[in-house]
Parts: sequence; C-alpha cells; structure tokens
Amino acid sequence: MRNIDEKTITPAFLARIEGCGNPRLKQVLSSLVTHLHDFAREVRLTEAELMEGIRFLTATGQKCNDRRQEFILLSDTLGLSMLVVAMNHAHGAGVTESTVFGPFHTEDAPHARQGADIARGAPGTPLFVEARVRSLSGAPVAGAEVDVWQADDDGLYDVQRTELGSQRRARGVLRADADGVVRFRSIAPTAYPVPTDGPVGELLVATGRHPWRPAHVHFMIRADGYETLVTHLFRDGDPYLDSDAVFGVRSSLIGDFVRHDAGTAPDGTRMAGPFYTLKHDFVLAPAA
Repeated sequence: MRNIDEKTITPAFLARIEGCGNPRLKQVLSSLVTHLHDFAREVRLTEAELMEGIRFLTATGQKCNDRRQEFILLSDTLGLSMLVVAMNHAHGAGVTESTVFGPFHTEDAPHARQGADIARGAPGTPLFVEARVRSLSGAPVAGAEVDVWQADDDGLYDVQRTELGSQRRARGVLRADADGVVRFRSIAPTAYPVPTDGPVGELLVATGRHPWRPAHVHFMIRADGYETLVTHLFRDGDPYLDSDAVFGVRSSLIGDFVRHDAGTAPDGTRMAGPFYTLKHDFVLAPAA
C-alpha cells in the first residue's frame, strides 16, 4: 500500500500481520498498535515528543542491570503492574491477596533454617516473624517455600548497597515445617522512596508525585499444587498507605506488627532494647 496517511496507517499495519501464526501474539500486537496509533492521533503527538519518549525508554533500559530493573519500576509507578496483578489474581474471599513483585527480588537469596536471623547485620529494629501457610480449607501447607526480602532501616535493599558486593542480607528462603509454619528474625520495615536517580524518578518529579512506599516486607510463597503467591505485609499507621507510589496496598495485607519493650523475644533471646513481633497466616489458592 502506498500513500499511507494518518487514517490509513493503522489498517495497513493490521494487514501486514494478518499472516501471524501465533494467535495470542496477533491479538496483543493488534490491540497494542491500534491503541498506540489512537493515542498519537488523540494528543496530536509531535516529532519532538516522539523522540523524547524514545530517549526516555532508552534511558530506562540503560538503567537496568543485574541489581536493578528500571522497567519493572516504571510499570509499577504507572499502575500497570498492579492492574495486571488485580486481573490475574482475583480469587475472592479467603485467599491472601497478591500485590506487586517489585524490582529488587534476587534469585541468589541464601537458604535459611527455621529461626534464623535473615537480617544478617542489616540496620533496623529486630523483628520476629511467625508465618503460617495454609490452604483454603485451613490445612497446613507443609514444605512450602517462603522467599522473603525487604529494605533496611536506611530504606535500601542489599542490592542497592555497592559496598556489600554479592553479600545478601534482609532476605532469605525458608521451608515451612509440618504445620506449615516458618519462623525467622529480621528487622522491622520502614517507609522508603523508590529510586529517583533514573528516568522513572524524572517522571515522578515531572508529574508532581512523591516516590515513597509504605513500610513493608515482601513474600513469595511457592508450593506444589498451589498458585504462587507474591505479596507484601504492610505496617499499620504508615503515612504512605494511602498514596503508595506503586499502588500496591491492600487493607487485608496490613500486618499486625507489635512493638515490645526490652525483654524476652519469642525465640528466647533476651533483648536489651525494643523489638517487634509479627504473626500472619498466608492462604494459598489451588493451582488452576
């Protein structure tokens, strides 16, 4: 087709992929390009604006490395991540709600025994966690893999601290016991800003948004026969619960972080200063 104009360019593209042998790819790409073309026509996109968009996406990719995923952060702050989570994990009452994965999970988290201190020196007030993994019927999910990670008291994940190198702290992978329980020691989470030294930070500033996330601990729980659960537990009273930069807060995910004065911790440790405890049940959905 020749002499394509702004009205005929969209059907011309759709005709070009008519022979696509992957039906789902054809469906997604057709819808994406149709909406993209409609967007450009609606806002009367200029050439300079198109090039600025390309610059922004190029910079986003350049900011990604094995320690940081700027595209996940972009998706999170645009609300796209939470939209996809909400569409794909609407299980109804009883099942623990899912939320965003975030950009700071790693595949090399150390495996930890029951009762271990996964903080490994990360700064923060001690936190003792007892988490129970169960099915909708209430049965314990023995052997469930519980992957935990969080920021420290300075608002930084271990992978953001270059001085740590490959050392991992405030994260760990545990196995639930026969009662579906994992117990570990970590640190009480605090609110922190998402990284603002990249293109996503530029966008937040340009749109008048703050970069803060309310205090939380990440959990990813996997077990045979169940859908993988990716979620957080948030601290009640955090000032950013209603304006989370990545739209991830759910009321059901506000955990019971209880503060204690100096005394004996749940594992028998004598604590010279304040500490927190957290007990929570995670309910898994059966695999589809």
